[in-house]
Amino acid sequence: MRILVINGPNMHLLGSREPEVYGSETLASLEKAVADFAKELGIETRFAQSNHEGEIVELIGTARKDADAIVINPAAYTHTSVAIHDAIKAFPKPVIEVHMSNIQAREGFRRESLTAPACVGQICGFGANGYKLAVQAIHYMLSQKA
Repeated sequence: MRILVINGPNMHLLGSREPEVYGSETLASLEKAVADFAKELGIETRFAQSNHEGEIVELIGTARKDADAIVINPAAYTHTSVAIHDAIKAFPKPVIEVHMSNIQAREGFRRESLTAPACVGQICGFGANGYKLAVQAIHYMLSQKA
């Protein structure tokens, strides 16, 4: 099994950006923890982060060739990107949306996700552990199909 983990805008600032909301873990340490967890399940992971909507759309599109599923944190694009929604819809394999914070408990504009309806599920509010929960869910889904 191979999973692509995509992080959207400003996620490269983890550890220094609003630690009261996102915690003190860096993106590099989050990626290592997720990769280690996935490896225990026999899953290969690849990570990407971009501040550019078009690049995220391209990552999703090209993942058809080499990923069995995607975990995505579209970050601010969650609330604005029809393009990312459409790219997820066109991806023929499972996609799970992850948010470190509980977007339902934040500002009103953050409560609506344009991208989540294109995904098989959404995990939010569990900090960096949400990524591991998404990997575990994908492992379960793909194992059931096998």
